[in-house]
Amino acid sequence: MFTLFKKTMRWLKNIFHAFRDSCSNKSFLDGIEHLESFVSKILAVVMGLVILVAVADLIILLLGELFSSPIGFFNRTLFEIFGIFLNILIALEILENITAYLRKDFVLAELVVVTSLIAVARKIIILDLEKTTGAEIIGLAIAILSLSLSYWIIHRTGTRNLH
Repeated sequence: MFTLFKKTMRWLKNIFHAFRDSCSNKSFLDGIEHLESFVSKILAVVMGLVILVAVADLIILLLGELFSSPIGFFNRTLFEIFGIFLNILIALEILENITAYLRKDFVLAELVVVTSLIAVARKIIILDLEKTTGAEIIGLAIAILSLSLSYWIIHRTGTRNLH
């Protein structure tokens, strides 16, 4: 009975030491790094699936519009179709951000700014001016100006990485 107690105590002591060692800053940061890498890989796969589904949806939409009455004319506005194209481009840029992170272990600031510019451009392209207030247009203009300035600064200084 005493031997069983001794073995159990030794086993608990070993577990405690393994836990303590795994809680060191280096071990903890290594664990966080593995978690980030794992989550990034999952996000890349899911984003790839989203892109494939969006492209298939776009193809189905375009084929449906091409062969519906009247033949050869798009019943939907081109702005809607451009919006879908830009959604796919934004998704591709996000996937590029994720894969750049996996390759280089940091985020490329240039890609983040370009993705943001595409998103704002999409918003402007599909903007319904009848339902948009002046304040919203001014906000979009400020966003474009800020992002353009950020992009210029990134290229000018050569700082393209975010750690």
